[in-house]
Amino acid sequence: MSHIALEKQAGQRQRGVVASLRRFFKAYGWGYAFIFPSMLVFAIFTLAPVLWALLISFQSYDYTFIWNGKWAGLSNYVHAFTTEGGVFGQAIKNTLYYTVITVTANILIALILSSLIQGRSKPWRTFFLSAFYLPAVTSVVIIAITWRWIYNSEYGFLNYILGAFHLAAVRWLSDPNIVLNSITLSTVLTVPATGVVLFNAAMGSIPTEYYEAAMLDGAGPLRRWWHITLPLIRPTTLYLVVLYTIASFEVFEKVFVMVPAGVGDSAQVIVTQIYQNGFQQFRYGLASAQAFVLFLMIAAVALVQFRFLRSDVEY
Repeated sequence: MSHIALEKQAGQRQRGVVASLRRFFKAYGWGYAFIFPSMLVFAIFTLAPVLWALLISFQSYDYTFIWNGKWAGLSNYVHAFTTEGGVFGQAIKNTLYYTVITVTANILIALILSSLIQGRSKPWRTFFLSAFYLPAVTSVVIIAITWRWIYNSEYGFLNYILGAFHLAAVRWLSDPNIVLNSITLSTVLTVPATGVVLFNAAMGSIPTEYYEAAMLDGAGPLRRWWHITLPLIRPTTLYLVVLYTIASFEVFEKVFVMVPAGVGDSAQVIVTQIYQNGFQQFRYGLASAQAFVLFLMIAAVALVQFRFLRSDVEY
């Protein structure tokens, strides 16, 4: 094939690409123009910092205003589990313990409360949903401060109740043996507002014909709830399980506010370790490595949850 023919084919391909781009932007250009500001903000303030943190996690990076990172390979990831007597491993165990208990409790409590609310009249249903949703609009720090006063060893509400029954006061937040259980209990006893609202909406969207047909077959309330309600709200259950799991893995405010100094590593969680290494000791490479360990853990757990809880529900 001659040189002129090759140039002609290349020109035709180039004109075809230009024409395709013109058709694409003519059809979808305005849509991309509207989302471009959000994409730009995401790229600058989310994507770029995440990529930079990933780069730092492979470097020996110290506190300075000038970039002086030296390539360290996987040493930060190794040091994450070996420095300070392996406290990061203890933090992972504490986080997993907190996550398993709080996620399970939040899902069960939200299911029970939503099922009880669903059978009420509309005014009562609106009242209960509004009341239960109040914790969701309250700052986590405010809730943590409230629980810190409730757990106060000298004049807290819980020890006041124990004193009324002539029982010894308990050091709820200063005893290393029970401090993690105290923090976990405070989360369990806080109404899972988002779960109640979403479960109630999912239950309300189930066609009543299913329940009427089950009643004609002689199925009782518990049987209808188990065989109709639970299977049909599995997509909502999956969403809430993943949502609460991510929130539990990222727990920080309660531990930071409620736990006093001197308790030791009994209440250490992953994010408190990241905070201490990154913002107190300025070991950014180590903190970034721990952050990406947390990311991998969340991603792995979410994949398992999607594998076992996903379902294609249509009604």
